[in-house]
Amino acid sequence: MAGKIHQRSSGQAAKRHRSRGRPKLEDVAAIENRLLDVALKEFVKHGYGATSMTSIVTAAEVSKTTLYSRFSSKEKLFRAIMHQQIDRIGAHAALKPNQGRPDLAQGLQAYANRMLDVSLKGSLLEVNRLVYSESQRFPELGAAAAERTEVGIGQIADFIEECAAADGLPCRDPRGVAEAFIHMLRGWYVNIMLTNRKISPDTREQWVKRAVHAILSSRAEW
Repeated sequence: MAGKIHQRSSGQAAKRHRSRGRPKLEDVAAIENRLLDVALKEFVKHGYGATSMTSIVTAAEVSKTTLYSRFSSKEKLFRAIMHQQIDRIGAHAALKPNQGRPDLAQGLQAYANRMLDVSLKGSLLEVNRLVYSESQRFPELGAAAAERTEVGIGQIADFIEECAAADGLPCRDPRGVAEAFIHMLRGWYVNIMLTNRKISPDTREQWVKRAVHAILSSRAEW
């Protein structure tokens, strides 16, 4: 009997020991996503400057160790939020909706419509307003936004190169074209955002169609 009790106690101890091991990958991802979501709400509610790492710890109901072991500063936390939003937007997938031959006009229009549609509502709109309102005092916000822009430029440049190869039309400067396209979209977006205008999907789609036509009209010079 004593032996059975000892075995049961040993098994329970082993189970407790295993529970203290490293969390599963999905648990780690869930924790990080929760931290980013809570931090975003705090930034939007109080502003970047007025939000501290301590207030995020309190709002997320986690320990400082849990937060700082993943994001060692507020700047890195905000950068992570920006990259999370890139993943959630999924505009890159719109460039090639299937595995067939890439279509430059179709891909650019789909990318632009997806990006602008998502950026004009919800948390992404709130983050962009935060960047524009506080980046002068906190340059790290502008740097994080620039990193996000670089991701988009890289995606478009790669797609342009792929289409150039498929269409047999060499492109000397795919990155330059991608930059022009991304900043064209940004200019229209900022104008809408700063004037608080309500834009219908049809109005947005018509503008995107004209923008893509304008940039493709000079394709022979690329």
